[in-house]
Amino acid sequence: MSQSNLTTSPQLRTMFPDYWRINSLVRAEVSELDDAILDWTSDRWGWSGWSIRQQTSHMASVPVRWLIGKWADQLFSDKLPMSPERYSTFDSTEHDRRLDDRLFWHIEEILNAVDEAIYISKRVLIDTTIHKARSMFVCRAPSDQWNLMRTVHPDGISLDPKTGQMTCKDLVATFRHIQNEFYTHIFNIQRAKLALGIEPIVKLPDAGYHKAVGWDSKVPIWNEAR
Repeated sequence: MSQSNLTTSPQLRTMFPDYWRINSLVRAEVSELDDAILDWTSDRWGWSGWSIRQQTSHMASVPVRWLIGKWADQLFSDKLPMSPERYSTFDSTEHDRRLDDRLFWHIEEILNAVDEAIYISKRVLIDTTIHKARSMFVCRAPSDQWNLMRTVHPDGISLDPKTGQMTCKDLVATFRHIQNEFYTHIFNIQRAKLALGIEPIVKLPDAGYHKAVGWDSKVPIWNEAR
């Protein structure tokens, strides 16, 4: 990237400073929990169907599945930031939108994967200008959940000419999507901790998909699941 391009359009990182701390928010919430807490699930609430361990594993996979799984040809034309074999462990065909449980089970292993995913994200944020990010697009499959999720995006979402639905996003919206996923899954972890009588650690910004009108964002009563 030429110096002139960098001076005429700021780095994409200027729009997403939280990527320089977001993995530490995850680590703060989960690193000292024992296995019984990490693996607690309940059918009492929709958000509690995934354990804290699974929520964390999902967060590790999200940036990789988007930036490499959907954006690779536009972002990494020369060399992918991880091998195809490594990528397959972040996008496991045997586990639902998370890491391969057989390789990433201990919470420290999962947190290290979160760090790796965020490192890749930060490299793209540094190497891409806002102007370029606004000129790039990928499309996703339509779904009822996405119709709700896209309501929190102020821009960057456009019409897919193949489906006639608002399912395409530019790179800015993609990074906002990843960030919103992290905020919402950290929020779910905090809800699980509250339900089990454990104090949450971090204060989240006023953002995330759980802020969408119509999202189930109810917080359980302290120790309600005990």
